[in-house]
Amino acid sequence: MSIPQSGGGQITDHSQLAEYLASGCKPKDQWRIGTEHEKFGYCEDTLKPLPYEGERSIHAVLSGLRDRFGWTPVEEGGHLIGLEKDGANVSLEPGGQLELSGAPLESIHQTCDEVNVHLAEVRSVADEIGVKFIGLGAAPIWRHEDMPLMPKGRYKLMDAYMGKVGTMGRVMMRRTTTVQVNLDFASEADMVQKLRIAMALQSVATALFANSPFFEGRPNGHKSWRSRVWRDLDADRTGIPAFVFEDGFGFERWVQYALDTPMYFVYRDGKYVDALGMSFRDFLKGELPALPGEKPTLSDWADHLTTLFPEARIKKYMEMRGADGGTWRRLCALPAFWVGLLYDQSSLDAAWDLAKGWDHETRLALRVAASEDGLQAEVNGIRMHDLARELVDISHAGLAARAMPGAGGLVPDETHFLNALKESIESGKTPADELLDDYNGRWGGDLTRIYAERSY
Repeated sequence: MSIPQSGGGQITDHSQLAEYLASGCKPKDQWRIGTEHEKFGYCEDTLKPLPYEGERSIHAVLSGLRDRFGWTPVEEGGHLIGLEKDGANVSLEPGGQLELSGAPLESIHQTCDEVNVHLAEVRSVADEIGVKFIGLGAAPIWRHEDMPLMPKGRYKLMDAYMGKVGTMGRVMMRRTTTVQVNLDFASEADMVQKLRIAMALQSVATALFANSPFFEGRPNGHKSWRSRVWRDLDADRTGIPAFVFEDGFGFERWVQYALDTPMYFVYRDGKYVDALGMSFRDFLKGELPALPGEKPTLSDWADHLTTLFPEARIKKYMEMRGADGGTWRRLCALPAFWVGLLYDQSSLDAAWDLAKGWDHETRLALRVAASEDGLQAEVNGIRMHDLARELVDISHAGLAARAMPGAGGLVPDETHFLNALKESIESGKTPADELLDDYNGRWGGDLTRIYAERSY
C-alpha cells in the first residue's frame, strides 16, 4: 500500500481536487509503466509466515536489502517499514507481504528486468536466513492468527475499521496478494475511455491470472479467492462503480466519489491521526472532528485517494487491480496485457467494442463468475475463454504496433511477454486450475507441497 504523502499546499478551492487528477495527463511519448507485485514470505523449514522481527523476519529481509544493495530505508515510529531507490520502493503489506512498487519505465522489457533484479536481490538475502517467498493470490494454509499485523499506523486503523464494514477486510489485509500495473493517460477523454475498459474488462484479468484456489488448507471453491474476498470488504470503496459508465463522467465525478467515501486517516508529523468514518467534505470546511479548525492539503487529498479500492482507480495515473499475485512470468505478463490494450489507440478501440454494449449487471456478474470459474466462466452467453482469447489477441496487436525493442534490439517488440497467457488460452487452464490438478493428482492432497514447487 501507498507510502503516505507529506507537504503539498493547502486546498483553498474545490477545483484543485480535480486539477490534482488532471495534472497526471501526459503526452504519449511520456507514458510510462509501473508494476507492483506482492509476495508472501515464510520460514523454509517450518512453512510459517514471517514475523516482523527476529532472525528470520521481514525486518531481516528489509535490512539485508538495505545493507547489501544500497536501498534507502523508510521508517515509521522507529520501525523499518520500507525501502526506496531510483524511483522504486519496497514496502510492507499488512500481513508482512513484501511489495515492490516499481519505477515508471518505458517498456515491458525494462519492467521485467526490474522484477527479475528485485527477485534475485530478495532471494540472495532470504536464502542466507532460511526464508522463501511465494507468489499466490491467497495464503493457502495460514490462518488469521498466524499472520502478524505489521507495525504501520495505517494498518492499525484499517484493521479496526475493516471489522465494522464487511466480513473479509482483515482477510484481504493479511492473506492476499496481487500484481498491478500503473498506466498513464493523455487527457480527460483518454482517461475516461481507458478507465471504462479497465473496469469492464478487469474480470478477464481476474480469470487469466486466477491463482488462489486454496484457503486454510483446502480448496475453497473459487479460482480466485482473492477476488472473492474483495467482493465482501467495504461497499463504499470497492467493486465497479456504475457512474464510470454514465454520461458526463470525468475527473470531477471521481472527485465526488472520493468525497462520498469515508476517510481512514490524516497523516501528520510522522503519525496517523484516526479519522475513521469521517468526511473529507467536512475536512474541506475545517470541521473534521479529528483535527478541528484545520483544513486539508493536497497531500491529504492524495492520501485519501489511496483509500479507494475499486477494481481500477485513478490518481495521477490509472491502476489495474484485478489480478492475483503469481509466478515471475505472470508478473511480466500482467503489465504486458494492459499495455497492449491501453497504449495503442486501435487496440483501445477494439477492446471497448467488446464491452461497450454490456449493462452494469453483466459487468458485475462477470466479476463474480471470473472469481468462481476463471476461464470457464460464462455470463449471458459471454464465454470468458472466448473473451480472453480475443483480448489477448488485441493486446498482442497493440504490443506489436508499439514495436518497442528489447535486448539491445535483438527482440523486436514486447509480444513474447504474453506467452504465459497464450498458453492458458490454449489449454483452457489458469494457474489455479494447474494447482488444483496437482493437489488432486500427484500431491495426493498434501498442500504443503505448494511451497517447494511454487516459490521464487
